[in-house]
Amino acid sequence: MALNKKIRRIGVLTGGGDCPGLNAVIRAVVKTAIGTYKLSVVGFENGFGGLIQNRACDLTVRDVVGILPRGGTILGTTNRDNPFKYQMVVNGEKTFRDVSDRVIENINIQEIDALIIIGGDGSLSIGKDLYEKKGLPVVGVPKTIDNDLSATDQTFGFDTALTTATEALDKLHTTAESHHRVMVLEVMGRYAGWIALEAGIAGGADVILIPEIPYSIKNVYEKIYQRQEHGKLFSIVVVAEGAKPLGGDMVVKRMVEESFDPIRLGGIGNVVAKQIEDETGMESRVTVLGHLQRGGSPTAFDRILATRYGAGAVNLVMAGKFGEMVCLRTPNIKSVQLAEAVGEIRHVPVNGDMVRTARQIGISFGDK
Repeated sequence: MALNKKIRRIGVLTGGGDCPGLNAVIRAVVKTAIGTYKLSVVGFENGFGGLIQNRACDLTVRDVVGILPRGGTILGTTNRDNPFKYQMVVNGEKTFRDVSDRVIENINIQEIDALIIIGGDGSLSIGKDLYEKKGLPVVGVPKTIDNDLSATDQTFGFDTALTTATEALDKLHTTAESHHRVMVLEVMGRYAGWIALEAGIAGGADVILIPEIPYSIKNVYEKIYQRQEHGKLFSIVVVAEGAKPLGGDMVVKRMVEESFDPIRLGGIGNVVAKQIEDETGMESRVTVLGHLQRGGSPTAFDRILATRYGAGAVNLVMAGKFGEMVCLRTPNIKSVQLAEAVGEIRHVPVNGDMVRTARQIGISFGDK
């Protein structure tokens, strides 16, 4: 496809896991494209599956009325259907095929001049490949509750997930204190500990276990015993799903071969709670927030950030800055090459200010 053609019609899709703020991005894309640049907008349904199967609908300003505070995505999404590795059944056998040429055909059928992809590292990696290998004019928008994209200060959806986790900790505190229990909260985040760290600080956790700092369960016991010695007969432990013990591995719940991210983490909270109860004799309970962190109405921060990203993505399209992703470089919206955006996971700095602050107020990371 020609990258220098006049832009009249743009496409938009949401890929990967759902996330609070997706609808706010879609709304901003539609309103900016139509209101500012007099473009028409096409929404592809259910992520890259819509591109492959040519499932699309025109989006007007009327279509995005009232969706700003809604969670999820009006377009639907999936973390499967990679066009470069698309699952098919041939002669009764499951196989994977490259159907990226079909994507380009459907883009041409829809007369689309540029595509905005809203997604995390998996979706944006596909966007990068469509741009580099197929010449598709692509602009990316960073979306993930995990906040693990290194090329932006923050992804939309994270603040809402963080708020959900913090509210859960507030509720767990009262029952933990009443029953003299250890309450373990397992949160999402994949290979980064941002949700666990910030929710743990905001929610008054005693122990925070994150992927960046391998822990010794003996140090977790020691923290609980120290609290008992000071008359504190309950403890709150926040565990990121990707946390792992020293010399050990992350707990994998299952594998999903056809997914952008085939490894499904989960279960570390139950492991930690059982170990604590067996060692200390204190009754321990586990709460796994799971997909509650993905749902619900986005916070004001996420609504604003998502709106800025959506408008910024259309501005990038009109500036011809394809193969780039909008990003937050506080306080401004900037852009970065997709190749840089998906090249590295944004981990919690183990010697950074936030971890240091947590340690200074007595939070244990299980490493000492």
